[in-house]
Amino acid sequence: HDPQARVNLGIRRRLAPLLGNDRKRIELMSGLLYSLPGTPVIYYGDEIGMGDNIYLGDRNGVRTPMQWNADRNAGFSRANPQRLYLPFIIDPEYHYESVNVENQQNNPHSLLWWTKRVISLRKRYKAFGRGSIDFLQPENRKVLAFVRRWQDQKLLVVANLSRFAQHVALDLSAFQGQTLLELFGKTRFPVIGDSPYALTLGAHTFYWFSIEPAPAQADAAARADLPRLSASGNWRNLLRGRAKATFEAVLPAYLGSRRWFLGKTRTILSVDVRELAAIPREEPAGVVALVRVAYRDGEPESYLLPLAFTPADRATAAIDAGVAVARLVVRTAAGEIEGVLHDALWDRAFANAVLAVAASAERLRADPGVIEASPTAPFRERLESISEFPEPSVVRADQSNTSVVYGDAFVLKLFRRLEDGPNPDAEIGRYLTEKSTFANAAPLASTLEFRRGRDMPSTLAVLHAYVPHQLDGWRHTMDALGRFFEDVLARTAEPTPSAPSAHVLDLVGQDIPPLAHELVGLYLEDARRLGRRTAELHLALAAADDPALAPEPFTDFYRRGQYQGMVSLLNRTMPLLRERLAELPEAERADAERVLASEAEIRKRFLPFRDHRISTIRIRCHGDYHLGQVLHTGKDFVIFDFEGEADRPLSVRRLKRSALRDVAGMLRSFQYAAYSALIGQIAGVRPEDFAPLAPWASWWQAWVSSAFLRSYLEGAGNAPFVPTSREEFHVMLDAFVLEKAIHELGYELANRARWVRVALVGLRQLIET
Repeated sequence: HDPQARVNLGIRRRLAPLLGNDRKRIELMSGLLYSLPGTPVIYYGDEIGMGDNIYLGDRNGVRTPMQWNADRNAGFSRANPQRLYLPFIIDPEYHYESVNVENQQNNPHSLLWWTKRVISLRKRYKAFGRGSIDFLQPENRKVLAFVRRWQDQKLLVVANLSRFAQHVALDLSAFQGQTLLELFGKTRFPVIGDSPYALTLGAHTFYWFSIEPAPAQADAAARADLPRLSASGNWRNLLRGRAKATFEAVLPAYLGSRRWFLGKTRTILSVDVRELAAIPREEPAGVVALVRVAYRDGEPESYLLPLAFTPADRATAAIDAGVAVARLVVRTAAGEIEGVLHDALWDRAFANAVLAVAASAERLRADPGVIEASPTAPFRERLESISEFPEPSVVRADQSNTSVVYGDAFVLKLFRRLEDGPNPDAEIGRYLTEKSTFANAAPLASTLEFRRGRDMPSTLAVLHAYVPHQLDGWRHTMDALGRFFEDVLARTAEPTPSAPSAHVLDLVGQDIPPLAHELVGLYLEDARRLGRRTAELHLALAAADDPALAPEPFTDFYRRGQYQGMVSLLNRTMPLLRERLAELPEAERADAERVLASEAEIRKRFLPFRDHRISTIRIRCHGDYHLGQVLHTGKDFVIFDFEGEADRPLSVRRLKRSALRDVAGMLRSFQYAAYSALIGQIAGVRPEDFAPLAPWASWWQAWVSSAFLRSYLEGAGNAPFVPTSREEFHVMLDAFVLEKAIHELGYELANRARWVRVALVGLRQLIET
C-alpha cells in the first residue's frame, strides 16, 4: 500500500510491517510458510517481529542491526553508533528497546516462543517438507485447505485468510472413518463421515491436523482378521460342548491384546472357559465367564470375561471399540444369525443389569457358588431407590481393570483377575466408608463377590459413588509443570539452579527458597495439602480394629522378609535391563550402563534396612500410591483405588506394611511427573530442551517433595507408624524409594519402552546421591 516500499518488482519489507504488525496475520502467514513443500527460510528479525527502515534505499531497509536487547546499539555492537554500517531501528512501534530477543525470551507468550514451538512441531512431521500437496476446493474461497502426504503421514492444513470468522465444509470423504488430531493441542476432532466435514475458524486462524485412524480403529487390521466361530441354538452354547474347544483356541490371541491381561510375557499352555452366571437372570443381556489360563511356568491365573452377542447390523460399535472377540454365526431353526461376540460391558443393557444387581443386594446362582451384592450402610437406601439408570460409559483409560461410569452417580470397577479373598479396594473402601471419619476417600457404595462353598469370597467388582472432580492428580500436576517449564524457558538470565544435595528428609527443616515460591507457585500448596490428606488416611487406617486391618508390630522376621523381596526384585530387573540394553536409544543406553554397573552398590543400599531394628507398626495402606490415584476437585484431593499393585498376588497386596511405602510412592511420582514432562508429555517442551531443563526438573522435584513430606509429618505427628528416630526414618524411606524405582524400571521395560528413560534417570539419581 506504500509505493516507497517497492523495489523493482519485489517488496523490501520485513514481515511485521508488511502485515501491519498484526500478530494473528503474522502467525497465519508463518503457519502457511511452514506447511508448504520445501524448506522454509526465515529472514532474521521476523521471529521477533522486527521493523524496517524503507528510507535507507534499495534493500538496506531490512539490513539493519539485529535487535538483541535494549542495550547500546540494540546489543548488536559496542561500537560508536555513528560507526555502524546501517542505523538501528528507532521507529516508536518497532524500537529496539521494546522489540528485542531478550524481552521476548523472557515472555513465554511472545512471537519468538510461538515461532520456536511451531518449528519444533513442524520438525516432527516430514510430510511438511517432503510430502505431496493436494488442494481442496471448498465453496468458501476465503478458506485455504490442502492435504500433505508422506509415507504413512497425512496432514490437513486449513487457514482462514479473512479478517472475519468463517465456516467451511470440506470434502474429506477419501478419509471416511478416520479422525482429525489437532497437532498443537493434541485435541481429537469428530470422526470423518460421508458428508462434508464442517469447521469454524476465527479471523486469520489456521489449523494443522493429522489424519489418523480413529481410536476405535487402532486395531483395524486385527479386527479385519477376527476369528470366525459358530454355535447351535443359542450363542451361549459356545461355552459348552464341542463348540467350547474352538472358542478356547481363539482366546489366547484376544487375551494377549488386552491391557488387563498380566500374562503377556508368559507362554500359555491352555485356556479353559466356563459360564459363571447370566445377567440379568431373565432374558440375559450377557454372561460372566471365568477364563482359567495355564502357563508353561508358574501358577495358573483366572480372569473374568463378560461376554455378549450382538447381531451384525448392530455390532459396529463393539468392533470399532476394539472389544470384539470373534465373529459368530448362530444356527437356529429359523435360520442363521450372524453377529459379533464381544466384551459385554460395552453393552448398555448388560452394564445397567450389573448396576441393578449391585444396587439390590441380589444373589445370583453361579456355577458353582453364588454371586452376592453387598451395599454399604450409607448407600443402601440410595441404591434401593434407583428408579432410572444413568447412561453407562466405559472408561477407555489405560488401566488393569475395566471401569464403567454411570452419569454423575456411580463408578463400577470390574476386577479382571479373579483371586481368592477380598480385594483391598473393597476391604479398605468399606472400612473408610462405614467406620471411619476420613472424608477424602472415594465412598464405596456396594461390592459384588463370588462365593464358592466355604472358600474365601472373591471380589468381582466394586461400586463407588462418583466424585465430582476437575482432573486426576497426574494431569493436574502435568498442567502445573507445563506452566513451570514455560516460565523457566523464558528466564534465560536466570542461572540454572542445582538440585539440593541434601536428603529430602533434611530439606523438610529448610525454608523453601523464594524462587520456588515464585516459579512453582500454587502447586507447593497442593503438595502440602496432599501430604496432609495422606497423613489423615494413615491415621484412619491405623485406628482400625478389624483383625484384617488392625495394626501389627514390625517384627525382625517381617523385616528380613521385606529385604529378601527387595533383593529378589533387583535380581529380576537387572537381567531384563541387560537383555534390552541393545534395543535402547543411545541417549538412554548411557544411563542404563551406569545403572547396571552400580548393581553391587544398589545391593549395599538395602543392607541398612536388613540390619536396622524397626520400631514402628505396620498398617494397611494404599499400596500403589501415586498422583494417578488421587482426584483434584479444584480445592482438595480425594484418594481412590486401594487395590494395590495389580501385578502382585492378592495375598501380598493384603499385607500390612509400613506407611512410608505410600510416602515413597508419592515421592517417586513427583520425580516421574517432572521428567515425563520432558519426553513430550506436555506441549511447548522440545526434545532439545531435555538437557537444559533436566536440572530444573530435579529442582522442582526436590522442593515439591519437601513440601509434601513436611506436611505429612506435621499431620501424622507422633503416630506409631512414623519412625521415632531420624536414622530409622532415613533407612526405611531410602529402601522403599529405591525399591519403588527398581519396580518402575522393570514395569517400563516390560510394558512402555518410551518411559524407560524416565525410570532410568530416577534410578540413576538415587544411586548417585
